[in-house]
Amino acid sequence: MSKVPFQLMMPQSRMSSVVFASPHSGRDYPWSFLRRTVLDERTIRSSEDAFVDRLFECAPQFGAPLLKAGAPRAFVDLNRSADEMDPALVEGVRRQAHNPRVASGLGVVPRVVAGGRAIYRGKLPLDEAQARVVDYWRPYHDQLQALLNEARSYFGEAILIDCHSMPHEALDGIAATGAQRPEIVLGDRFGASADGEIVDRIEAAFAAAGLHVVRNAPFAGAYSTQAYGRPSKGQHAVQIEIDRAIYMDESLIRPNANFHAFRKLLRGIVAEIVEIGGRGAVPVAAE
Repeated sequence: MSKVPFQLMMPQSRMSSVVFASPHSGRDYPWSFLRRTVLDERTIRSSEDAFVDRLFECAPQFGAPLLKAGAPRAFVDLNRSADEMDPALVEGVRRQAHNPRVASGLGVVPRVVAGGRAIYRGKLPLDEAQARVVDYWRPYHDQLQALLNEARSYFGEAILIDCHSMPHEALDGIAATGAQRPEIVLGDRFGASADGEIVDRIEAAFAAAGLHVVRNAPFAGAYSTQAYGRPSKGQHAVQIEIDRAIYMDESLIRPNANFHAFRKLLRGIVAEIVEIGGRGAVPVAAE
């Protein structure tokens, strides 16, 4: 698998309490993994937040770190709890209280990709599933928490921006009602994971760039926003979902003709989001 559980892009100086993370953009699909799946190389990527890390890779230029996954989501889902093991996939896992994510095959070790298409034929050994958590999930989250702890130490607060993309079809239900189709969905667990003023400013940054923004529907935030969003302790978490059709060809999993223009547009938005947590420079060397 991926030689590293994550990649960390650090600024020369941390200028802000904001930390960007992209847990679903990992795209290292070596043959050792592909030969075990019943899916072809394109279908196995359908759950991947393809190119999201490239969209946000400018963050360090403005003084904020970017943490991105090494392993792909189809192998281990970093936006799930470590104990969300799927008994329908992993041998020896006992059924627990109903969990809709696990029941749908989207636990920490996914059973399916987008559209409910099975990744494997048969089950995986428990020790293999646990190894994925130990080797990939835990180092990623240890590093993420370290970045947030450092932000709180330096700036008195931490703001996690969890970066994702959503299939265009995920918004068909909203469009069917006659409402304007959202291009950006912000998730703050209905106000539980971040201070309202922070979310207001993030929404304003996207709206000022001409993008239609909604909150919490159809995505309110998953594990990362729930686990790291602690506003009462000065630690905030906001999930950003971007309509993939804006910047990529979903069927071919390739950047589309609008990719570079959208990345340029997003650059200005990222700069404004970093400014929300701006408190002055802290040299990285001090870390």
